[in-house]
Amino acid sequence: MPLIKIDLIDGRSDDQVKTLLDAAHCAVVEAFQVPEGDRYQIVNEHRPSRLIVKDTGLGIDRTDNVVVITVISRPRTEESKVLFYQLLAKGLREKCGIAASELVVSIVTNTDADWSFGYGRAQFLTGEL
Repeated sequence: MPLIKIDLIDGRSDDQVKTLLDAAHCAVVEAFQVPEGDRYQIVNEHRPSRLIVKDTGLGIDRTDNVVVITVISRPRTEESKVLFYQLLAKGLREKCGIAASELVVSIVTNTDADWSFGYGRAQFLTGEL
């Protein structure tokens, strides 16, 4: 936890996707102070016509290298979120060659009752986590 969903234009190699996932995980671990083994990531690849990401009037030019990341998480501080954005952009640029202008991130917050990690139990509520 958190759960990271990554949407991409289809065409990256398995190694490129792995490197991207690793970079995202490093940012989560550092910014949100989660354990290294706490890793939940899903990649969805789309044909170019199925992923439209405009610039919201900011003058950002996007290409087929665009990456949309949705983070589903328990509440985080504003400071940790800003740090996450910075670390993520830096990691994707350095490790994957993805420009910061190609990155869109949204953090969706939920509560302990919104998580079950298996066995039909709410482990944050039962004290297992």
